[in-house]
Amino acid sequence: MTKISASNRNYLIKTLQDLLAIPSPTGMTDDIVGYVCGELTELGIPFELTRRGAIRADLKGARSSPDRAIVSHLDTLGAMVKGYYDNGRLQVVPIGSWSARFAEGARVSVYADDRQFRGSILPLKASGHTYNDEIDTQPIAWTNLELRLDEKISSEAEARAAGLNVGDIIAIDPSPEFTEKGFICSRHLDDKAGVAAVLAAARTIVENRIQLPIDCHLLFTISEEVGVGASHVLHGDVAELVSIDNGTIAPQQYTSEYGVTVAMQDSSGPFDRQLTQSLIQLCEQNEITYSRDVFRFYRSDAAAAVEAGNDIRTALLCFSLDSSHGYERTHIDSLTALADLLVQYVTSKPLFQRDEEALGSVGDLPITSKAEPVSD
Repeated sequence: MTKISASNRNYLIKTLQDLLAIPSPTGMTDDIVGYVCGELTELGIPFELTRRGAIRADLKGARSSPDRAIVSHLDTLGAMVKGYYDNGRLQVVPIGSWSARFAEGARVSVYADDRQFRGSILPLKASGHTYNDEIDTQPIAWTNLELRLDEKISSEAEARAAGLNVGDIIAIDPSPEFTEKGFICSRHLDDKAGVAAVLAAARTIVENRIQLPIDCHLLFTISEEVGVGASHVLHGDVAELVSIDNGTIAPQQYTSEYGVTVAMQDSSGPFDRQLTQSLIQLCEQNEITYSRDVFRFYRSDAAAAVEAGNDIRTALLCFSLDSSHGYERTHIDSLTALADLLVQYVTSKPLFQRDEEALGSVGDLPITSKAEPVSD
């Protein structure tokens, strides 16, 4: 089997470092879209953009349609200016779903109309020297946070005069650390780690001039964190869609911390049984470390694609992620296992010949029992 080489493992790490350095909260993704377009250009992979900026790249195969797709998302969590406090500090609301607990203490950049500001998100009662035990009893809520700007501002009027407006986007610093033992700790690994793994798999395919049986689209979406995801980048020719996202490390979860995780179900329901089983078989045939897991409280790009009316088989592959949507951690072995599996997937045969037709007969669908026709 073709596996990720040492140089492509290094490429994965370098790409992830680059991605983390580019702020990309939902609603502010142009820069990171430009970076990925540059990488695709370097790899010689053709691509197109939707009006909103999602990317659809094409790994060409022996057959063009119907085909398959791999989707990951470029947008991250963030925040937005909601209003002003009398002392010039700012009210904030989240972009995406994440706890105010993990916003406390974050260093941030505020993107105003014509300049950037630096600051910190803090609890309203942040000083034990002033509030004593109240700093531990104040409820965790976005309404109990404020953005302290590193500016000489002490009133709402001064904040407005400085150019700070309601609706300014706030990017949270990732604060990445890549350890010698392979652990990667940072905010926004969801889903920049997945994007890096997809690009490393694509680089492996291109460098080895691997012939694909059918076309595979590499989709990079820009609004997954707010539920839109892959709803706006598919165009009807995709029969199989594999979403790339995080698998959570927690008690009663079975995510593989150093391998790839095949999700059986998320909050939107079960994934396609045939496609999921084929991915498990690829792991077993190619000795890729894997586990199976079920996620009750999150969904991925695949759900948005199905809800938009696409008639496609979907699956979800995950890299490990501890403390998701907070101070996250993964491991390079998990990302490598994911990239290895993606290489095997795009070089495998399509599941069923009957998928060539949007509507058709039973064909080679593995139905074990057939209903008898109803008699009058």
